[in-house]
Amino acid sequence: MTRGNTRQRIQDVALELFAEQGYERTSLREIAERLEVTKAALYYHFRTKEDIVVSLFKDLTRPIDELIEWSKQQPRTLEIKREILCRYQEALSAAAPLFRFMQENQATVRELSIGETFKERMIALIELVQEPGSCMTDRVRCISALFTMHAGMFFTQNVEGDPEEKREAILEVAIDLVTQAHHRSQSQTETPWARRNETGLTAEP
Repeated sequence: MTRGNTRQRIQDVALELFAEQGYERTSLREIAERLEVTKAALYYHFRTKEDIVVSLFKDLTRPIDELIEWSKQQPRTLEIKREILCRYQEALSAAAPLFRFMQENQATVRELSIGETFKERMIALIELVQEPGSCMTDRVRCISALFTMHAGMFFTQNVEGDPEEKREAILEVAIDLVTQAHHRSQSQTETPWARRNETGLTAEP
């Protein structure tokens, strides 16, 4: 994640320091020193560390907001659900340093406003990939699909293999879970007439 303007450089350097020594042990002074700017110059953009994290969250997760809004306008087809998962993985990859920070600083994130915002976004995405009225098993499948993408991004780092192959494997597992849930929900809502047409047998009245 290499970006251009001063505001973005502050965000990136702050994340680097948070990763190296932890959020609580990093001061604004250290961020300014790493950037080779004065503390006053840093204050021009951000007054606190929380301001930096919140701004990062807003900037780097904007594609997720856009994905949610796009998805709300689409039909609930399996093809659209797969597209949601593909786009979500791209958004996660683009914001990987931020999500790594959130994973490693969960207590801090819960105290910041971004914790509740992120929870709301996850709930919205889960609702978009599951069918209304799904049974509990299928709801869990859809929840697991999204968290598989998060867990996979972090824990496959220590697994040997090509990064692209690991990315494709994570996405395949997530899509498989949502596909199972989709097909089960569709079969449960089929009418006897639909089942008769599909199997060639007449359903019992």
